[in-house]
Amino acid sequence: QVQLVESGGGLVQAGGSLRLSCAASGSIRSFGAMGWYRQAPGEQRDLVALSSNGGTNYADSAKGRFTISRDNAKNTVHLQMNSLKPEDTAVYYCRAVTPFGNYWGQGTQVTVSS
Repeated sequence: QVQLVESGGGLVQAGGSLRLSCAASGSIRSFGAMGWYRQAPGEQRDLVALSSNGGTNYADSAKGRFTISRDNAKNTVHLQMNSLKPEDTAVYYCRAVTPFGNYWGQGTQVTVSS
């Protein structure tokens, strides 16, 4: 069983920045991929950024503004979000693809005010 705990969400004005963190209970070195997803009210959960052995991938809405990074020593994945927009408001979830299965964190709320 892998546990993921997100942190770093909050309220920020448009144009501001936030850094989300996802701490895993296991060694992320063995994980196939880790990613950040988001879900706004009434919307489906969508991929924001993904880090895997093949590199990183970003949703078009995140390109140039968001950066995903992995700290294997601390078993943590970060999402640096810059130039935030009101449409970035959502609950952000961390997901891990592991040899034991796929896991989700509980989510962290990001609210961007205009």
